[in-house]
Amino acid sequence: MKIDLLGDMKRTDYCGDLREGDAGREVTLLGWVQRRRDLGGLIFVEMRDRQGIVQVVFNSEVDPEVHEKAQSLRSEYVIGVKGKVVLRPKGTANPKLGTGEIEVIATSLKILNLSKTPPFLIEDEEEVAENTRLKYRYLDLRKPRLQQNLILRHRVAREVRNYFDRLGFLEIETPMLTKSTPEGARDFLVPSRLTPGHFYALPQSPQLFKQILMISGFDRYFQIVRCFRDEDLRSDRQPEFTQIDVEMSFVKVEDIQRTMEGLMVHIFRQVLGVELEAPFPSMTYEEAMDRYGVDKPDIRFGMELRDVTEALRHSPFHVFKEAIETKGAIKAINVKGGGVFSRKEVDDLTHFVQNFGAKGLLSAKIVQNEWQSSIRKFITEEERKAIDGILDAGENDLLLFVAGPGGVVNQSLANLRLHLGAKLGLIPEDQYRFVWIVDFPLLEYDEKEGRFVAVHHPFTAPKDEDLEKLREHPELVRAKAYDLVLNGSEIGGGSIRNHLEEVQSLVFEKLGMGEEEARERFGFLLEALEYGTPPHGGIAFGFDRLIMILSHSESIRDVIAFPKTQKGTCLMTEAPSRVDSKQLDELWIKLKEMKA
Repeated sequence: MKIDLLGDMKRTDYCGDLREGDAGREVTLLGWVQRRRDLGGLIFVEMRDRQGIVQVVFNSEVDPEVHEKAQSLRSEYVIGVKGKVVLRPKGTANPKLGTGEIEVIATSLKILNLSKTPPFLIEDEEEVAENTRLKYRYLDLRKPRLQQNLILRHRVAREVRNYFDRLGFLEIETPMLTKSTPEGARDFLVPSRLTPGHFYALPQSPQLFKQILMISGFDRYFQIVRCFRDEDLRSDRQPEFTQIDVEMSFVKVEDIQRTMEGLMVHIFRQVLGVELEAPFPSMTYEEAMDRYGVDKPDIRFGMELRDVTEALRHSPFHVFKEAIETKGAIKAINVKGGGVFSRKEVDDLTHFVQNFGAKGLLSAKIVQNEWQSSIRKFITEEERKAIDGILDAGENDLLLFVAGPGGVVNQSLANLRLHLGAKLGLIPEDQYRFVWIVDFPLLEYDEKEGRFVAVHHPFTAPKDEDLEKLREHPELVRAKAYDLVLNGSEIGGGSIRNHLEEVQSLVFEKLGMGEEEARERFGFLLEALEYGTPPHGGIAFGFDRLIMILSHSESIRDVIAFPKTQKGTCLMTEAPSRVDSKQLDELWIKLKEMKA
């Protein structure tokens, strides 16, 4: 088959942009064949580009030669069409398409390239194994939903830049090849050919560089930047990801919060046409853990956790007694109307919480103002009334209890709450609920490592009123840190930084880092802090995660053009791959023999 040259085919419009008002216009379209229907004298072709689909009609009475040529068209052929936009005949409009009121009567056709039969249909509704989708990513990306996700991503990035530019921020790039300062996730290392035996690290974030920029006098910085972390992957995590990175000088926590709320209001208004209410509510870390069991609560629905430890402090029931004696906790949630749950459904919920470390799940149904429960005989009437009051229990409610170590109780019930919220349709999909989480602990003790570790990162400043506690009681120190949570996902986190060298050195000391080690790893920062560092702070937003929420995608891989699998591989390019021995020799690297 002859392949046409582009010739005079210059696009006048995107397929998906045509509407009723274009009727009567002559247009030139370039794109792909979605599908073809041959009705003899009429051939209907759905033609697709990044903006959508339009129906093109090849009529043997209008142009027999063009009609005959259209008979050879197949799915995913690349074509150019000239024709006239007309209204569809009465009763044939397609309400599912934005272009459904019109069609294009073709007067010219060029076949610009052919296509093999694709391994899957280029349709959103088509269920395709993810590994197949990622192997043929160039075909997967032709799907309308993924194309719209990437268009949305572009629009959000554009509005981020517009917003910060208007407020006097400067977009400044920071290095991709930097020094390894492992703290938290593993670094991706890059060997240096010019300095054998030495390695660069790909940045986990521009944290140190943006602080250096503050020291350098660039008081308002931002960057949409690639970051890299060698960590276990999941649906909302990738080894290479994008951040909206921000830093400001001479600010307090409230200044950063108000500025970032403005960013969210701007993005939602300009991109989604949604008006957000600001300022956003704020909740302490302690309150979030108490009410929701997590530091990223979804506040779109209720069913909050309630602590009933004190109400059951004198219960003889061995499960409650053990939890109290070991300084654990007893918490419960009230499933309103859950009295209709079957025994099997409750048993399934028990199995569910066991996945998060809980030994079991205790339940009580409220029937005629009484508990139907195996634990009723261990509960006094006074205790029952107290618990009913705490849980706001009423007729036909289902009370679910978990007892044990505090962390296990919180994690089990937090996940159970979300599970039931989805199961019972309690989570409104069309709402966007933001909340700031503040007053995190500065440090927490890691039993495995036998030392304190930073809850956020080691450059976070302690709250002024807790600074004196840092030397003797670091576990009691709260941080000037803040996370922004949207619909149960942490989309951003930041803090006011240590701008005094002596405070930063003290934090390093409490992290078990001697002076020599601190100088070895962060010497350039400690030295820079001695040269008139302004008070400063910032935040970083997970750009991919934000786009995932805005596009209602279930996986972060659906908002990244070329993502990795959960094993960190690219199935399309087959990366990572082996390299030849010459390249390794130049880098002074020798591989260990792989065991069979």
